[in-house]
Amino acid sequence: MAKKSSRRILTLGAAAVVGAGLAAAFWPQPVLVDMGDVKRGAMMQTVDEEARTKVRDPYVVSTPIAGHLLRVDLLPGDRVVKGETVVARMQPTNPSALDIRTREQARAAIAASEAALRVAQADLNKALADRDLAESDLARARKLFEQEAVAEAALDRAISQWRTVEATVDTARAAISMRIADLNNARANLISFDTNGTFKSATSEAINLPSPISGVVLRVIQQSETILPAGAPILEVGDTNTDLEVVVELLSTDAVKVAVGDRVLISNWGGPQDLNGIVERVDPWGFTKYSALGVEEQRVNAIIRFTDLPENRVSLGHGFRVETRIVVWENEDALLVPSSALFRDQSSWAVFSVENGVAHQKTVTIGRNNGFDAEVIEGLSSGETVILYPSAGLANGSKVASRSAP
Repeated sequence: MAKKSSRRILTLGAAAVVGAGLAAAFWPQPVLVDMGDVKRGAMMQTVDEEARTKVRDPYVVSTPIAGHLLRVDLLPGDRVVKGETVVARMQPTNPSALDIRTREQARAAIAASEAALRVAQADLNKALADRDLAESDLARARKLFEQEAVAEAALDRAISQWRTVEATVDTARAAISMRIADLNNARANLISFDTNGTFKSATSEAINLPSPISGVVLRVIQQSETILPAGAPILEVGDTNTDLEVVVELLSTDAVKVAVGDRVLISNWGGPQDLNGIVERVDPWGFTKYSALGVEEQRVNAIIRFTDLPENRVSLGHGFRVETRIVVWENEDALLVPSSALFRDQSSWAVFSVENGVAHQKTVTIGRNNGFDAEVIEGLSSGETVILYPSAGLANGSKVASRSAP
């Protein structure tokens, strides 16, 4: 009898253990979730875009005349002072080489001009002799006229002859001046060439081109010695300290949100700290640009002016890459909920609020949303706990537990 009682007790105990195990196995377990808090804090909405720096007014030093550019000694980054630093030097262009026919023609023209000059000088000498004779005849005629030895008509002829000879002297002198000019013109064809028509090295002084502004050399366009036409660019200079700005290409849908005077945060430029700026201008016209994936986009240039001291960005130059965050809205005391806690419930926004380990669905009214936090207008209060990234299987009244809880 005692054995039967013991067997019954053992059977009942085993059944109780099995039942307890089954109950524990099938008892509803809380869903593990990530949780976040609703709190008050500063919030801003920004337009984020890559950008590049640019010197506002770069100056391109170009050749004022066609000539021979000497080698440029300056390198990019060298400091220049307005009106003092010589950035380039030029010499007049050497004349074209003469072929045999042109050279012989030039030398013959010189010989002809020299001969014509000698003829003009001989004509002048003859005219001077004729003038001396005419002066003697005039003096003799006057003396005889005073003595009433000749008629007045003879005196008039002597005066006329003297005036004619005097004019001939002036003509001969003018002819000499003309022949000298012809000789110089003929000799000009052989300037920089020796008597054999061979080119001689130029000895003229170089023309110095000073820097138009104080700043640095941005780039050297033509450094080697060469022949350049008038207006050819040589190098580019600019002031990267006080004349540097940022150009950002905004999507046209973002550009309409940006206004002149908006605060800008400039980051990832390589320096130890972020920089500050303000929007100075948003261009009124856009342009088409294709993204890396080949998508056609309408872009608009926005100009950003630095508000930090130049000493904070001394290593930043022209054409450097930066990242900009243009603040289009901000609130220092907004009620914030993590954006990852929001989901759509028909036409409204909703969240799961956690109270005593139970999820409660709440409809909320949302204002601004920057992708990290959303501004709560109505439906939540500070200090509440919400579920982040709620799954589709989560329902109102579900038991939950924090995934990060020990």
